[in-house]
Amino acid sequence: MNSEQLELTIGWLYPTLMSTYGDRGNVICIQQRLRWRGYKVQIMPLDQNSTIADIHSVDLLVGGGAQDRQQEIVMRDLRGAKAEALREKIDTGTPGVFTCGAPQLLGHYYEPAVGLRIEGLGLFDFVSVHPGLNARRCIGNLVIEVTAKRLAEELRAITGSPAYVIGFENHGGRTQLGQVEALGRVIQGLGNNGEDGTEGAFYQNAIATYSHGPVLPKNPFIADWLIQTALRQKYQESISLAPLDDTLATQAREAMFKRLRVNVPTALKL
Repeated sequence: MNSEQLELTIGWLYPTLMSTYGDRGNVICIQQRLRWRGYKVQIMPLDQNSTIADIHSVDLLVGGGAQDRQQEIVMRDLRGAKAEALREKIDTGTPGVFTCGAPQLLGHYYEPAVGLRIEGLGLFDFVSVHPGLNARRCIGNLVIEVTAKRLAEELRAITGSPAYVIGFENHGGRTQLGQVEALGRVIQGLGNNGEDGTEGAFYQNAIATYSHGPVLPKNPFIADWLIQTALRQKYQESISLAPLDDTLATQAREAMFKRLRVNVPTALKL
């Protein structure tokens, strides 16, 4: 199938309210990697003005971070039929990447440092709680090894070796996982809660992570996994992506691993 005949629509969750810490870069990364390969791509903002049909029309979801006030506004809006539409998309395998505040929308609830508990959609079996205004934030460079079984296998098929994700975390909330699978194990940083060594979560084809940066330009193999998965889901066939020159991303990753004194397989292909 010719790439020029194929098109993906990226659903961007609440772009004016949830783009803290440069997370809009994840949308740009996916968009550009599609364009460089000749695919058509559209960006669909999913916000207060969106319809249920808008949510159902997207092929890939991206959600970013937000401050507590903005997150509360979003979670008030994402109720009823909108919530059910988003839940159905994720439950049926629509791929997505959700960073920091966005996963808290999809968990059972988030308790801010000040104010009432904010109920989530309950798609991810976890809860997030801010321990209080005097608690230290989880801030710093973050490196994890992807351990979610199916994702780890599919990323290894792309990279040729175990997948290590590098990013930057900055969050006050602590996330405790239930039965949902962790995205990975912490090599450097604090991760979900600074205690159990887990980071993020993986459900169906949805990735939840505290890794900002934004995460996809630093780890372009994840962007390619999202694209491949979205194409497979939409067109019901396996589509191989043409390779791109990711030399700069590779060099940047190697520099950060060296700076952080983290040893990863040198054969990692991007």
